Amino acid sequence: MVIVVIFLIHWYSSLFFQTIFLHRYASHQMFTMSRFWERVFFLFTFLSQGSSFLNPRAYAILHRLHHKHSDTDKDPHSPEYSKNIIMLNINTVKHYESIRRNKKDYSKYDYNVPRWPWLEKFSDHWATRLSFIVLYTLVYINYTTSDWQYALLPIHFIMGPLHGSIVNWCGHRYGYVNHYKTNDKSKNTLPFDFLMMGELFQNNHHWKPNSINFSYKWFEIDPGFVITKFLNKIKMIRINNG
Repeated sequence: MVIVVIFLIHWYSSLFFQTIFLHRYASHQMFTMSRFWERVFFLFTFLSQGSSFLNPRAYAILHRLHHKHSDTDKDPHSPEYSKNIIMLNINTVKHYESIRRNKKDYSKYDYNVPRWPWLEKFSDHWATRLSFIVLYTLVYINYTTSDWQYALLPIHFIMGPLHGSIVNWCGHRYGYVNHYKTNDKSKNTLPFDFLMMGELFQNNHHWKPNSINFSYKWFEIDPGFVITKFLNKIKMIRINNG
């Protein structure tokens, strides 16, 4: 049972910082925050994603390219141009690394992104990523009570990219459509997105990409929006639009 709790804590903490910091803040600037809080979110995004930490600048540029070319042959991660989810991930990694290593001119999409050069370099070092993998493994060795629980261990290694894969694959393949003028294949996968904290409202998000609320119909619940409203209320952030 302890392992399941640890897994859920890691799943939702990593997801929290991905949807709030990497997606809604770094990619879309849906809200503003002070330099102090930006550094706090940056640090905890690194700690929560660990071995699979996603560089905020690379994530933001990749995501902006996705919106610009959604479900076309220029989309860095479209199911329409990937035979399966494995190929989708290969394509995503290829574009992500191209951005991270500045192999092309991305200046058109490289603006207002959080930067922390020292932490970016440290987090990407192989020894740092390996240290997290060793830590996860030691936790499982000490707290696993049944052999089946070890099947969860590899998920910790790739937590950040896995969340992105689920959203990019399911959110453009499975579900219902509220808005047919998005010019892509985006879907709303779950009416109450408890699994991905609102990220699976892809059709709503592509309809209004700068709206911090990913829900649209009365029965749709976006947990990420609820959280940002709370953070706005306690003045940790300031929402730019609703």
